[in-house]
Amino acid sequence: MKPEILIVEDDPKISNLVALYVKNSGYEALQAYDGEEAMRLYSEQKPCLIILDLMLPKISGEEFCEWVKEGREDDPGVIMLSAKAKTDDKISGLKLGADDYVTKPFSPEELMAHVEAVLRRTGRVCQKIVLNGLVIKPRKGEVWLYDQLLELTHYEFNLLYFLMENAEHVFTREQLVQQIHPYGESEIMGRTIDAHIKKLRRKIERDPAKPERILTVRGMGYKFVQN
Repeated sequence: MKPEILIVEDDPKISNLVALYVKNSGYEALQAYDGEEAMRLYSEQKPCLIILDLMLPKISGEEFCEWVKEGREDDPGVIMLSAKAKTDDKISGLKLGADDYVTKPFSPEELMAHVEAVLRRTGRVCQKIVLNGLVIKPRKGEVWLYDQLLELTHYEFNLLYFLMENAEHVFTREQLVQQIHPYGESEIMGRTIDAHIKKLRRKIERDPAKPERILTVRGMGYKFVQN
């Protein structure tokens, strides 16, 4: 699944224009036209970045930004996109927690350059992966099997994320060791990989004895199957 960007803008023409450029840049565009809808979409989708107008119906952009930034672990990037062009307005927006401030009228190409810069600067992991009934959300450290939240150890999470991120690729035990035990002794850690895989299968497979997601490739290693 592509990284998601939430566009909060009450003018449909501007919203659709920004969405077009967001999609053409390889992201998924979510669109909200007021502050309440923005809260709902954010809560459901947890986008990695928000492009936020300030003068919104129902709940203002400033209030929405405060709500997003207040005590939330996921802490998305926020770019304010506003006709408020005074220096005081920009300073106020940045003090609320915005990562950048772009004034209207604006160039869509310049806006996307700001988007790339914010994502690069903040180093956020945006990509959630949806494969074969599993959803893994690296920013939240969560794995869902359909509507069930799974309890995974740190090593199990990292191993599953790596396999899902590289679905259909076969990895040897030694290669997997380097991902989760980079300084471990390869022979000992190779057996540990087998143990991690066994535990993962108990949590994500209908029948761990007949796995459908993490498969053993005889004489080679393991791979995650993309159905």
